Amino acid sequence: MRFFRVLGFVALLLVTVVVAAGDISDQWRAKVDPWVLNKAGLGSGIEFIVFLSEQADLSDASRLQTKAEKGRFVVAALREVASKTQKPVISRLKALGVEYRAYWISNMIWVRGDVDVVRKMAERDDVFHIYANPTVRMDERLHSQEAGKSKAPEAIEWNITLVSAPDVWALGIRGQGSVVAGQDTGYMWDHPALIEQYRGGAAGDHAYNWHDAIHSGGGSCGADSTVPCDDHGHGTHTMGTIVGDDGVGNQVGMAPGAKWIGCRNMNQGVGTPSTYAECYQFFIAPTDLSNQNPDPAKAPDVINNSWGCTISEGCTDPNVLLSVVQAVRAAGIVTVHSAGNSDPSCSTVSDPAAIYGESFSVGATDSSDDIAGFSSRGPVTIDGSNRLKPDISAPGVNIRSSTRDGAYGSNNGTSMAGPHVAGLVALVISATPEIAGNVDGVETVIEQSAVPLMTTQGCGGDAGDAIPNNVFGWGRIDAQSAIDSIVQQAVFSDGFESGDVSAWD
Repeated sequence: MRFFRVLGFVALLLVTVVVAAGDISDQWRAKVDPWVLNKAGLGSGIEFIVFLSEQADLSDASRLQTKAEKGRFVVAALREVASKTQKPVISRLKALGVEYRAYWISNMIWVRGDVDVVRKMAERDDVFHIYANPTVRMDERLHSQEAGKSKAPEAIEWNITLVSAPDVWALGIRGQGSVVAGQDTGYMWDHPALIEQYRGGAAGDHAYNWHDAIHSGGGSCGADSTVPCDDHGHGTHTMGTIVGDDGVGNQVGMAPGAKWIGCRNMNQGVGTPSTYAECYQFFIAPTDLSNQNPDPAKAPDVINNSWGCTISEGCTDPNVLLSVVQAVRAAGIVTVHSAGNSDPSCSTVSDPAAIYGESFSVGATDSSDDIAGFSSRGPVTIDGSNRLKPDISAPGVNIRSSTRDGAYGSNNGTSMAGPHVAGLVALVISATPEIAGNVDGVETVIEQSAVPLMTTQGCGGDAGDAIPNNVFGWGRIDAQSAIDSIVQQAVFSDGFESGDVSAWD
C-alpha cells in the first residue's frame, strides 16, 4: 500500500507540474491585447506595440518654470530611459528578422510579426504589455458639407466673429510669437491662406517644420514625404481654422499671426496608434528631414488633434496613448482634442485621446450656441473614470475654411471645433508669452472666460444649471474675455503676474 501511495503522490506531483507549466506557458497571453491574438491568422502581418515595463519619471517637470526648461528635461528623460532599456529587445527583434520601429515619446516599439513573435515579446520580463496597432479610419460622420466647394468669402467668417477673435486682433494680438501644430491627414502648405503662416516660410524650409509618419502606401502623397502634403483635405481645413488668412478677404482663422508646423498621421484618412505617437514625438522635439537632431526648443505651444482612435477599429485599451499625451503635457504643450462625433447620447466621449484628463477636449456648437447633434457627450466611462468631458466647446457647424485644392469649403464636426481652441491658445500665449508652458494656466484662462452654456440633458447627473457640464464643458470659447481675464488677473497659479503682459501696439 505504501508503494501505491508513493506512486499516487508522484503522479499527483507530475500532474501539478504539467498544469503549472501550462499556466506559465499561457501567462504571456494576459499581457497581450485580445485584438492582437485575434489576428493570429494574419501570419507575419500583425502590427502591434511592445510597451516596455520601465517608463520615464517626468514628475519633476512640474517644478520647472519655463516651457524651454520643461521641454529639455522631458525629452532628455524620455530618451535616456529608451536608450537604456530598448537595446536587448531590439537585439531580439533583429535576431527574429522582423520589422520594428523604436520610439522614445513613450518607451515602446512598433513591430510587425506573427503570433510567435508576439509570444516571445510578451514572455519577456522587461515587457509590460502588447498593445494593438490597428488601422483607424478618421471619424467622418457628419463632417462633410459641400467640402471643397467655395462660396463667397465673408471677409471674417461668422464663427471667428462669434468667438470675438477680431476684437482681440484690434488690440494687436494676432497670435504673433506663438507656434501651433497639427497632426492630421497632412497639409497643403502653400495654400494662399496658410503659406504666410507656415514656419518654413514661402521658400519651403521643411526641416523641423514637417514630418510624415506614413511609411508605406501613402496614396497621392506617397510615403515619407519630405514636403507637406494632404491626400484627404481634412488637415488643410483644420489648419485654416487655426491660422488661415490669405490677405484678400478670406479670413478663416483664429490666430493669423501665429506660425504653424505639421505632421501627417493618416494615410487618406486612416492612421494607427503608432502614427499618432510618432507625430507627438516629432512635435515634442522636431527633427531635420532625416529625422535626426531633435530639438525641443522648436516645439510648438499647442497641438491640434482632430481625430480619435475608436474602440470599434481596435483601440480596445483606452490607455494605449495615455503615456504619450502625459509626456507632451509634461513638456508644457497644450494638447487640444476633438471630443468626437458619435451621437447626442451621454458617455459618448469614448475614444483616445479625447478621454484623457491631460487632453483639452472640445465639443461642437452651432451659430446659435446650441450643441451640435453629433457632438459627443460625457462623462467618460470607458476607462471607469467618470471624467467630465468635453472640457470646452467651440463652433463646429458649417465652418468655412481652406481646402486642399487651394480653394475654400464648409465642413461640420468636432474636428472643426477643436482648431478654434488651438487658435485661442495661440492668442493667449501671444498676449502673455510668460504663460507658455503653463498648460494648467492656459486651460484655466480659456475655461473661466467661456460663455457659460447650460443643459437639461443630465449626463453624468449634471444639474440643469451645472457649469461645467458633460455637454458643453465650461461653455463656448470667447477670445476677448480670455484676453481680458489675463489683463485683470493679478497672479496666475504658477506665480507670474499680469503686470508681465506684453505691451500691445
